[in-house]
Amino acid sequence: MKRQNQSSVVEFILLGFSNFPELQQQLFGVFLIIYLVTLIGNAIIIVIISLEQSLHVPMYLFLLNLSVVDVSFSAVIMPEMLVVLSTEKTTITFLGCFAQMYFILLFGGTECFLLGAMAYDRFAAICHPLSYPMIMNKSVFIKLVMFSWISGIMVATVQSTWVFSFPFCGPSEINHLFCETPPVLELVCADTFFFEVYAFTGTILIIMVPFLLILLSYIQILFAILKMPSTTGRQKAFSTCASHLTAVTLFFGTASMTYLQPKSGYSPETKKLMSLAYTLLTPLLNPLIYSLRNSEMKRALMKLWQRKVDLHTF
Repeated sequence: MKRQNQSSVVEFILLGFSNFPELQQQLFGVFLIIYLVTLIGNAIIIVIISLEQSLHVPMYLFLLNLSVVDVSFSAVIMPEMLVVLSTEKTTITFLGCFAQMYFILLFGGTECFLLGAMAYDRFAAICHPLSYPMIMNKSVFIKLVMFSWISGIMVATVQSTWVFSFPFCGPSEINHLFCETPPVLELVCADTFFFEVYAFTGTILIIMVPFLLILLSYIQILFAILKMPSTTGRQKAFSTCASHLTAVTLFFGTASMTYLQPKSGYSPETKKLMSLAYTLLTPLLNPLIYSLRNSEMKRALMKLWQRKVDLHTF
């Protein structure tokens, strides 16, 4: 195919699963349901924690921030993805592609640090219950949340600006479902060696370091659980830790495989599936794993529901 000049690339074509048109139609329905469930699940958490004063403690306020990130993450990716799946070829403007990549990196980076902060919070609460109020005071909580969001903004600004400073020679077809760094980088017709070094180093710092800290936190938590006298308490705590670690491993594992080597030798279809794992499944699973199984969240939901019923009764 004839190569295009950088100046002529004013829009990109997102191919999605255009090689499998029948699969696209089936996936559209599945992804639409997942998107709606993700929005509803996270919205319920945001409303419950915002309205219920008893949940205004670090553990639940971290969850509130996580739900805001997940709703935003889904809103940046899913509408465009649904358009891609409903048509054979979808165009996205140069600026639109930049904006989508920017916000994917912003919310993805913020989630990495938030999950690390949440693991530290649980470690402090379970392993050091007596000194927990001092360890996780209001000032520390605010600093951890601000650090997570600011880090996400910095990662997004540096990486997206760098990628879109390269010349794009065409063809302008992105063999992916949305504007993510690795598939966009494949269209660049310049030496990307230094960017790939940065991407590798950045992924280690942004993804692997928080993941290792989370693992260390949960190892300490497991040791604390083993010392519990109650068998029922141990089983419940093990179940909670296992579900948390499953969600964290899914998110960090697939994200690291995607970003450690932006120009890796994985097939386009494999790259799409890995991206879907952390962009689609994680925002869907987080409300179920972190919040809606929680007894305090259930009580708060019932309390708010009862309040609504009482208002309607009067």
